[in-house]
Amino acid sequence: MLADAAQASEGKLFILGGGWTVTGPAPIPSAIAIQVLVPWDMANQRHDMRLELLDTDGQPVTVDTPVGEQPLVIENQFEVGRPPGHRPGTPIDMTMAINLGPIPLAPGNRYEWRLSIGEETREEWTLPFSTRPGPVPEPPADEA
Repeated sequence: MLADAAQASEGKLFILGGGWTVTGPAPIPSAIAIQVLVPWDMANQRHDMRLELLDTDGQPVTVDTPVGEQPLVIENQFEVGRPPGHRPGTPIDMTMAINLGPIPLAPGNRYEWRLSIGEETREEWTLPFSTRPGPVPEPPADEA
């Protein structure tokens, strides 16, 4: 879920201003709240996670970094254990909150955060959103 801010604590997500799909056009901080239901048989294993920001054409969005333009990608790993007393076969929750600073995005465009776990990605693991159009420039005033 896209949000203004988010926190993950003790398996719960705390979300402020969540569920939006339109932002900007000015860069503002945002957050991504994630809940993964890890299948019982995939617990106690390390999983690679990749979250990337793509433009409307499916191309990586790049940002300025100290080493030049780089794709906006967040990579991490997670592992969940089977809690004592957890019923066999029941998925295990993994929650994560990623708070982001302002990202300069072009106004009036469509973007998508895409999550991959291992080599797998699914349509329901995407967070599409749009930026509002920028201000319309005023025509020059007529000179008298």
